[in-house]
Amino acid sequence: MLKRKFGSRYDWKRIVERGYVEKYISTPQFKGYITLLQMHNVTGPLYKNYRGRAVCIADKGYSWLQHFPDGKHFSVTTVFDSSGQIVQWYIDICRENGYCHMNGPWMDDLFLDLIVLPSGEIIEKDIDELEAAHSSQVISDDEFALAWTEFDRIKTMVAENSFDLLERTHGHLLIVRGN
Repeated sequence: MLKRKFGSRYDWKRIVERGYVEKYISTPQFKGYITLLQMHNVTGPLYKNYRGRAVCIADKGYSWLQHFPDGKHFSVTTVFDSSGQIVQWYIDICRENGYCHMNGPWMDDLFLDLIVLPSGEIIEKDIDELEAAHSSQVISDDEFALAWTEFDRIKTMVAENSFDLLERTHGHLLIVRGN
């Protein structure tokens, strides 16, 4: 079974005090939900290791802006540090995005991920998880093929600087905040 991830992260115990807002927008460039999770207080920082370098992705004052585009097979989470600087863009490849009235926008994760750092560095993640899910029949052959097709498409666009959702991050943050 696929992991369903909600933008609200309602079940994430690390966040002790939070702010959360979601907004549906429809423009020629983007159509879907955008969520903003603000971490006012946390039990402790969360670090990820990227090629031998520790990167903090969750801490007091951090926020996550997540895009759930309609009809697409990806979701993008932008991590901002406590000074408002972008730490990373995390692109989840997913079967679909949807909305639940109880917990807000969600995506069904297809395991493969791309991390884009502000330097432009691209990090591929969880290829082994996708392979394991496919071999144990958690995902179908069609879902496996979909994951790889979308992963390769987005990776190429990021490398060519044509995945424009990354450039829209700051503008969408202002929209969600109501500025």
